Amino acid sequence: MLYIENLEEIIFHRHEVFPSDELVILSGYVGPKPIERLKELPIHSKIVYGMYGIEGIKAPLHNSLIKLQKTIDNVDIFYSQLPVHSKCYVWRNKGQVVHALVGSANFSTNGLATPYREILAETTFDTFLPLNEYIKKVFNNSISCLERGIKKIIEQQTIACLLTLLGDDGETQNAAGLNWGQNPKNHTNKNDAYIKIRAQDIRNCPNLFPPKQLNPLHFDGRGRKRRHNDNIEIIWDDGVNMDGLLLGNQTIDGIMYPKQVSSFPHGSEMGRYFRKRLNVPDGQPVRRFHLDNYGRDTIGVSLLGECVYKFDFSTNKKM
Repeated sequence: MLYIENLEEIIFHRHEVFPSDELVILSGYVGPKPIERLKELPIHSKIVYGMYGIEGIKAPLHNSLIKLQKTIDNVDIFYSQLPVHSKCYVWRNKGQVVHALVGSANFSTNGLATPYREILAETTFDTFLPLNEYIKKVFNNSISCLERGIKKIIEQQTIACLLTLLGDDGETQNAAGLNWGQNPKNHTNKNDAYIKIRAQDIRNCPNLFPPKQLNPLHFDGRGRKRRHNDNIEIIWDDGVNMDGLLLGNQTIDGIMYPKQVSSFPHGSEMGRYFRKRLNVPDGQPVRRFHLDNYGRDTIGVSLLGECVYKFDFSTNKKM
C-alpha cells in the first residue's frame, strides 16, 4: 500500500492494526508537535533526528526536544551521529519488526500534514530483517538528546526576518492582523490573530517562506486549482510550541507566496498567546500602546529545520 495523505493519522493508529510494543522513527528532520503527540500512544516510541550528524541542531529546537524528553515518559529522543536522511516508521514487538512504512515524509507537522507532498509505503516481510539491522546500526551511532557534552548545538541564531505587527499607518489594524477576530463580518473568534507577511519580507528573505503549491483536488469558485496552505511548527522564544499555517496568496515576481501566518487549527490560539504576553484581556482588541508598553512591535523569524520556525517576541524591557 502507498499512502499520500492523512499520514499522521495513519502513523498514530497503526499499532491498532499491527500489535506492537514499540514504534521506532528515523527521520531526517523532526518537529516538536508530532513528538508531543506520541504521549497518547500506549506503546514506547524512539525517535532519531537523522541530520544532526551533518548539520547539527539549532538551540531553540534542541531545547524544545529536551523539554519534551523530560516530560513524556514513553518517548526517547536521539540524535544520529551519522548523516541519516531516511524516513522510516517501524513497529516492533519484542524487538522484531512486525510492520514498517518508508518514504519521504519527515516526522514533522509539515512532513505529515500536507496531502500529496510526501509519501509513505508499506514494506514487505523480506525487508524486516535488513531494516532491523539498519535501525541497530543507526542507534549504535546515536546519542540521547539528554547526553552531556552534546556537540553541534548551534547557539548563534541569526534573525532572518522581522515581521511587523502594525499596519501601513503605524497602528494595529482594527479588524486584521492581531485583531483579525474583531471583524464583525467574519465568523471568527474575537481572539483570532495572524501575522502578515509582506512582499518585501519575501524579497528580503526568499528562502524563509516557501512558494505555495497547487492542490490537485481542490478548486476555487472559478474552477481554478487552489493552493496549499502549508502547515508549519512555531517555537516561541519563551519555549511555547504552536502549530501554524501559512495563509493567503500574494504573487511576487510571478510566483505565489503566502500572505499571513496564523495558528492552526484555531487562529485564536495565536491571539490568546499575544494577549497574554501583552496583558490584554481575553477577546479585547490589541492597540499600538499595548505593543509600546511591552517594548516591541515586530516578530523575529528564523528557520530551525524543515518548516520549523523560531518566532522571537522577546524584549529586554523589564515588565
